[in-house]
Amino acid sequence: MASSGKMEGPSAPALRRDPYEVLSVSRDSSDQEIKSAYRKLALKYHPDKNASNPEASDLFKEVAYSYSILSDPEKRRQYDTAGFEALENEGMDMEIDLSNLGTVNTMFAALFSKLGVPIKTTVSPTVLEEAMNGTVTVRPLPVGTSATGKVEKQSAHFFGVTISEEQAHSGIVVRVTSVAQSKFKLLFFEHEVNGGYGLALQEDSQKTGKVTSAGMYFLHFQVYRMDSTVNALAMAKDPEAAFFKRLEGLQPCEVSTLKPGTHIFAVYGDNFFKPASYTIEAMCAKSYEETTDRLKEIESKILEKRNDLRQFEMEYRKALARFQEVTTRYMQEKEAVRPSPSIVVEFVDVVVIRKRHPIVAL
Repeated sequence: MASSGKMEGPSAPALRRDPYEVLSVSRDSSDQEIKSAYRKLALKYHPDKNASNPEASDLFKEVAYSYSILSDPEKRRQYDTAGFEALENEGMDMEIDLSNLGTVNTMFAALFSKLGVPIKTTVSPTVLEEAMNGTVTVRPLPVGTSATGKVEKQSAHFFGVTISEEQAHSGIVVRVTSVAQSKFKLLFFEHEVNGGYGLALQEDSQKTGKVTSAGMYFLHFQVYRMDSTVNALAMAKDPEAAFFKRLEGLQPCEVSTLKPGTHIFAVYGDNFFKPASYTIEAMCAKSYEETTDRLKEIESKILEKRNDLRQFEMEYRKALARFQEVTTRYMQEKEAVRPSPSIVVEFVDVVVIRKRHPIVAL
């Protein structure tokens, strides 16, 4: 999920407005349209840009809270169905600032994370302040190359990626991986008028196989990634429905474009106690045209299969409801025609009498 700012979490405002109204989007807006709207408003109301406007901080929190709902498919569905009440019943995910936690609380957070409980964290205010003041060291990262390193927890390594007109037209991908499965964030900063850098986008690392990774895509076409947590949550809530949700984890990545020039990225150490090992690379899409075409073809097929599964689920639900209806009616009718116990007793008595006294019975 892309986000910006140094708030301690998308806490609910005292007076809540419709998230669609806050972000100025319609209920049928796409994920990309919601992300774009959020980014513009987050930059507009960023506290660092509105030091003289105390209302900006509240507006910034309201925008972040609204986005935390609409950016999550399950929360968005719940809100569309039953409003804020549904979200209160489920509970909202919160983010924590590790720099504000004591040692004991950090240990508990690390333990829960190790057990598989997702702990969302924010970027340290110190890192954001140093970036805003322009006092960070920026290392060059030429397109087509990679760099490795270890970044301390709650610290960041900054890189400058310079792209040409041709590369900007083809599209750029910046990707960070960790074979040590370190937890980190990939950050993108925009140039400020004062010479510093303001946080515009962030991507948390996700575990894929034996590595953790995060990527940002500045392309002219949509790309997708498979989020395994969506399937895991579906399985936990409804094992029967999980079969139909196997491809729901295929979610669109945030895609935007870059202009020619130098752009600032950073790898932020998000481990609880130790440095994060990483490899960062900047790639031009033109160098991977054959692979890109193949991925587009595969993604198109997966999306088609996902739609087929959704349609199949609808048909299955209808058939199941019909089956349950017929079964219930059958049981009711069976119960209705079943003879009462007194009739059964009388019938048995008559049979016994006939067997014992055939002449009398006649």
